[in-house]
Amino acid sequence: VKKPTGLSRPPRPGMERWKVLRRKFGALLLTSCAFMLTVYLRTPTVRLSAPSMFSADEACSSLVATQTITPLPNTPHLLVSAFADRRVQNFDVRIIGIFRRDSVRPLVCVFCCSNGTTCGRTTPAQVLQHSDNFGYPYVTTDVMCRVPPGCQATHATLVPEGQRLDAAGALNGTFLPIRNRGSGGVGPLPGPGPPLNLTVCISNIFGSLLGVNRVVVYNTSSGPDLTRLLRGYAQEGFVEVVPWPIDRHLTPSSGWQPAQNPGDVHYYGQLTTLNECVYRSMERSRYVLLHDIDEIVVPYRHADLVATLYALQQQHPKVPGSWSLGPWVLVQVPGPCHVHVAGTFLIENHIFPKNHFEPSGRFHLPQWEGVPGVNILEHVYREEPNRKLFHPYKIIVRPRSIEQTSVHSVLHSFDQSVVVPPDVCHLVHVRTALQGQLSLSQLHVDKRLWDFSERLVPGVDRALRRAGLLRSEVTTAQPMMAEKGKGGRKEGSDVH
Repeated sequence: VKKPTGLSRPPRPGMERWKVLRRKFGALLLTSCAFMLTVYLRTPTVRLSAPSMFSADEACSSLVATQTITPLPNTPHLLVSAFADRRVQNFDVRIIGIFRRDSVRPLVCVFCCSNGTTCGRTTPAQVLQHSDNFGYPYVTTDVMCRVPPGCQATHATLVPEGQRLDAAGALNGTFLPIRNRGSGGVGPLPGPGPPLNLTVCISNIFGSLLGVNRVVVYNTSSGPDLTRLLRGYAQEGFVEVVPWPIDRHLTPSSGWQPAQNPGDVHYYGQLTTLNECVYRSMERSRYVLLHDIDEIVVPYRHADLVATLYALQQQHPKVPGSWSLGPWVLVQVPGPCHVHVAGTFLIENHIFPKNHFEPSGRFHLPQWEGVPGVNILEHVYREEPNRKLFHPYKIIVRPRSIEQTSVHSVLHSFDQSVVVPPDVCHLVHVRTALQGQLSLSQLHVDKRLWDFSERLVPGVDRALRRAGLLRSEVTTAQPMMAEKGKGGRKEGSDVH
């Protein structure tokens, strides 16, 4: 795959470091992925094919993009997807891309029209860079287009203003299929088939127990073990794997601070994948949950997340522009106090330090020995968040309410946001302690995930066995009580 113009350069020193981190992190994600996918798989899977790549007219067929990331010729920019979006006045199509912030110049939208063999109808473009870029040179960017009169647009692309469309290579391989043409983000969900209740978007990976119908995973790179694991879920119709070869075009950062994590774009292009997934799900899912692969949103008052969301929506069908729920303050919307539907639910992050283990060894299962990753059932000690400091949330959104999103909050929304009390649901995030100074006695014992263990353990077993990762000598997955002083991990012992 050729790099966009202006990107040709020798490999950066940071690239080798990124490759090493990718391999290490990919191994650690293996068990996390199995847990997360099994926890969410509860309701009967609704089999959906990937959104159709609308057939191009004969005049455009040789010009259609074949990759999920497409370089825009004669610019340093990248195009990702195009979606019908009639929610914004005077515009019909939104193209999502990754643009270099200091190299934006006027662009023109170019369309393929299905009513005839017209290819090359143009209109002016409006470029909207997202406000979150974390200081990196590349940023998620929306380009808004209006379909020309009389054109039944099926594909769209961009060209720099003033560039001749018949110039060599000007349009080759850049036309993106326009998705969501059924409704453009307005009216009832058009299908096909019954709408999904809840889709989970995993921003990227590298190297329905709770009522979720579908998981979308953006895969930059995965080892053979994780690939087999994902393939098994994909064959069931539960997981949609979207190739995300960001490293072929840019040097991705492995974090969010340019000084410590250098690169061209924030965290493997995470912000772009989250926005792409929201729009990808707009015509087929009522809600979309945005979080990382090592996190699980767990309900505490209801049997699953769908019941939780139903209760929350019943409590907040109409939310004024400034409102509060006990101590939980809603995100303020500037301007007059209009009435909005609750469109975003912010879920509090709770850390379960991975260096503390539940002492009985009940879920220290022999069949999982040697599988890379973390057994989250062994970690039941939870930090109380320090709410005096900035405390990030993860979000569940109604996709039709969202125009632009970031990782921990929405950037532009047509509706209001509600902070969900943690006793209703919160994130279970097993990782290095955030408050390392806390002793074991200062942590909360939280065994809520154990309530799902009767289905969770066999489900993980099936996934690992299907991927060829389960120890062959163990054929069943019954929780075993470790003998006191033998084989069990001691409370508070370190992970090795």
